[in-house]
Amino acid sequence: MWVEELPSGRYRAAERYTDPLTGKVKKISITMDKNTTASRKSAEKILLDKINDKLVVSRDSTRNITLSQLISLWLEYQERTVKQSTYKRNFHSSNRLIEILGGDVFVSKLSAGYVMQQLMKHDKKPGTINEHLVRFKSILRWGYKYDYVDDISWLAKLEPQKDDEKKEKLSDKYMESYELKLVLDSIDIIRWKHLVHFLALTGMRVGEAFALRPEDIDMVSRQIHVIRTFDVVNNIFTSPKTDTSVRDVYITDELYPLCKSLRSDALEAKLSGGTGMIFYQKKHDYYAFNKYFKNITKSVLGRELTVHALRHTHVSLLAEHGVPLEVISRRLGHNSSSITKEVYFHVTQRLKEKEDEQLKKISLL
Repeated sequence: MWVEELPSGRYRAAERYTDPLTGKVKKISITMDKNTTASRKSAEKILLDKINDKLVVSRDSTRNITLSQLISLWLEYQERTVKQSTYKRNFHSSNRLIEILGGDVFVSKLSAGYVMQQLMKHDKKPGTINEHLVRFKSILRWGYKYDYVDDISWLAKLEPQKDDEKKEKLSDKYMESYELKLVLDSIDIIRWKHLVHFLALTGMRVGEAFALRPEDIDMVSRQIHVIRTFDVVNNIFTSPKTDTSVRDVYITDELYPLCKSLRSDALEAKLSGGTGMIFYQKKHDYYAFNKYFKNITKSVLGRELTVHALRHTHVSLLAEHGVPLEVISRRLGHNSSSITKEVYFHVTQRLKEKEDEQLKKISLL
C-alpha cells in the first residue's frame, strides 16, 4: 500500500492486485483525512477487504485457473497478512511447488496420485516431501475458501511420508543441569557464556534475546519485557513469533545478578558508540553463536545440540523444581508445545520413579 497527498490536503491510500479473471494488474484506492499510523492501518484493512471481495469470483470462472495463478493470488494475500520473514519463506517454498508440479497445470485437474508421483520424483527425502505437502495443502485450502478451487476432498489422500531421520532422541533436545554446567565451564567467549546462561535461566528464544534493549530489563519490578524479536533472514527487529510471545519474564534471584550486569554493560557500551543492545552487535552474530554452540556441545557432551535446546533445558530445570506445566508455558510464551510437554513429562516421570525407588527401600514397621 502507498499513500499520495491530494491537492485538497486529503490523502489517497492505494494498492494493486491481480484480477483473476483477466490476469491484469488493477488499482484500488480510498481517501483519508489524515496520514497517521492509525489511519494507514485502517486504510490497509479496508483495501484488503475490498480486494478480497473482488477476488471472490464465480466457481465456473475458476475451472481453468492454473497452479501458478492460484499461487500468485495466495502470495498476494500472504504479503498483506503475514510477517515479512514468513512471506519470504512461503514465496520460495511455493515457487518450488510450481517447479515440481508444473505452473501451467489446471488446479481442477490435479489428483493425489499425480501430486505424490511428482513430489517423489523430485525430492527423495521424506522430510522434504512432507514439507511440500504441508505447503501445498495450505494453498489449496486457501483457494477453496475463496472459491478458486471447487473440491479439495482428495487432499485427505495425501498422507505424510514416514520420516525416520526426524525421530530425534529426547536427549538431543535438552540438557541435564550437570551438562549445562559442563558446557558453561567450557565456553571461552564471555559474551557467549552470558548468552547461554541467560537463555537457560529465562527460556527465551535466541531471537528474543538478541532483540533485548537495556530498557526492556526492569530491575525494579524484576521483569524482562519481551516485545520484539530479531528476524535474521531480513536482518530486522520485528514483533515476536505469536501474540502469546509478548510477555514479561520474571527475574529470579539466580537470574538477577546476570541481568543487572548485562544491563549495565549494554548502557556503558552505548555511551562508547555501541549498538545499545544487550546481546546484538551485528547480523552475523546470530549465525556465529549457533555454530559455536553446536561445536561446544559436540565437544563437551559428545552430541551436537541446537541453541533451541536451551529453551527445552529451561523446561527441564523448572520441572525438576516442581513448577507446573501451565506456568512454564506462560513463561515461555506459548499456549502449547509438544516438545515442551514431552520434556516436562519425561522429567517428572523420572523424578517419580526416583521417589518410588526411595519409598521401596523404606520399612515403616
